[in-house]
Amino acid sequence: MEDKKQETGRVAEEFTIEGRNAVTEAFRAGRSIDRVYILDGCQDGPVMTIKREARKQDVPIKYVTKERLDQMSETGKHQGVIASAAAYGYTELEDILRRAKEKDEPPFLILLDSIADPHNLGAIIRTANLAGAHGVVIPKNRAVGLTAVVARTSAGALNYTPVARVTNLAKTIDELKEKGLWFVCADMDGTRMYDLNLKGPIGLVIGSEGEGVGRLVKEKCDMVAAIPMKGDIDSLNASVAAGVMAYEILRQRLG
Repeated sequence: MEDKKQETGRVAEEFTIEGRNAVTEAFRAGRSIDRVYILDGCQDGPVMTIKREARKQDVPIKYVTKERLDQMSETGKHQGVIASAAAYGYTELEDILRRAKEKDEPPFLILLDSIADPHNLGAIIRTANLAGAHGVVIPKNRAVGLTAVVARTSAGALNYTPVARVTNLAKTIDELKEKGLWFVCADMDGTRMYDLNLKGPIGLVIGSEGEGVGRLVKEKCDMVAAIPMKGDIDSLNASVAAGVMAYEILRQRLG
C-alpha cells in the first residue's frame, strides 16, 4: 500500500510504502526511494532482497526498533519494512547541464551540503527558479529528499527546477569542474561576495543549517564568499543565505 503518511496533528512529510512485497516492487519499478527503514536484526530472505536492491541503488538503510516502525506505519502491516519515497522524481546531473545549453546560458547550479529542513530545501528550490539557476543538487545521505513538504514550500517551483541527487557531493564537484564549472561556497570567513567575480559557469554551495559547508566540500570550492552582516548575530538561515548569494550571481550576470 502506498499513501501519504499522516500523524496526529500534522500533515505528512513523506510518501511511505509499507510491506516487503510493496517495497521490493517499488525498487524494481524504478521508484525514487529516499530511505528504507528495516527492523533491526531482521535477516530473512525477502528483507535481504530489499537490502540488495537498496544498496544497488545507493539508497540509505536505517535499522530501527519495532516501536519506531509501528509509529511510522499507516496500515499497521509494515512486516518490518517501510520505505520513504520521493514525492517528486529526481533528474540526472547531465539533464541539468543540457538545460543550460538549450538556453544558451553558462550553467548555474546550486549544491546543498546536508540541508535537513524540508522548508529550507523548498524555499531554496523556489529561489533557484526565480534567480535563474538551472538546477539544484542534493546528497543522498544526511539530507532531506523531495518530500511533500518540500514540494509545497517550493510554491510550484519544483515543477520547473530539476533536482539531482548524488552519492558524493565532493566527487560531483570534481566531475563538474572537468566540465568547466567554478565553485563558490558561502562562509562567514570568506571574501566579501561583492569583491568576487561570480560570472560564467558556476556552482553555488550552501551548507547545512547548523554546521555550514563541510570541510572536504569547502576545500573543493574555488572561492569562499562572505555575506556582509551588520547585526548582532553571526549567521543567516540557509535558505536566506542561498537567496542572497543567488541574487548576487544573477546581478553580476545581468550586469
